[in-house]
Amino acid sequence: MTGPSRSLEELINECQGLVRSLATTIHRKLPPGTELDDLVAYGQIGLAEAAKNFDPSHGSRFSTFAYYRIRGAIYDGLSKMSWFSRSEYKRVRTEQMANEVIRAENEQDEEPLKTGCDGDMRWFRDLSRALTVVHLAMHAGGEDNPGASLPPDLSTPDPSAIVIGREIGQILHKLIDALPEAAGDLIRATYFEGLTLQEAGKRLGVSKSWASRLHARTLQQLARSLKLLGVAS
Repeated sequence: MTGPSRSLEELINECQGLVRSLATTIHRKLPPGTELDDLVAYGQIGLAEAAKNFDPSHGSRFSTFAYYRIRGAIYDGLSKMSWFSRSEYKRVRTEQMANEVIRAENEQDEEPLKTGCDGDMRWFRDLSRALTVVHLAMHAGGEDNPGASLPPDLSTPDPSAIVIGREIGQILHKLIDALPEAAGDLIRATYFEGLTLQEAGKRLGVSKSWASRLHARTLQQLARSLKLLGVAS
């Protein structure tokens, strides 16, 4: 039972604690100097979006519906901060895109919870593969330097890892180039140009929700292709 319909103000007031909790959790992972209040403000944007789009007839709790939207809005805001180091920026962007994948998977009618153990394992496997592609794509070079990985952290200057990273980057670029035009443009915009899914969707002339679904489907397609090539299990 979802209960009577509630106003936007009531929904927003209900999740003020969730916004601060998520902002605080993310803040602990960031370098000194990042203002917690900025993260809370970004989270409020996601909360307002969630309240506007929430449909209680679907049977889900509002806090569950709002969780990844709040988290995503915080990472969207952080990705626009220009003072992060390259490694910190890469980590924030990886978290940002991983959040979008998990959000999309959780909004597919919550079927994994209804399909039993085999369905759960299949859902988890597909999600894990998609998240692997997020990590690989974030480490692949931009369009101005196809196939080159980002400079490694000084803590792990392993030459073999650098070579492997470059090879995987080259393979991933070829796979992305072979995607349908809209899917390829979306992946390049989000992973190589640093756009959010909302910004990439606007460029393509589609909504963020459509871009989010296309993003998740495309990652699954790339994961299958990498598996067939023996790159990712």
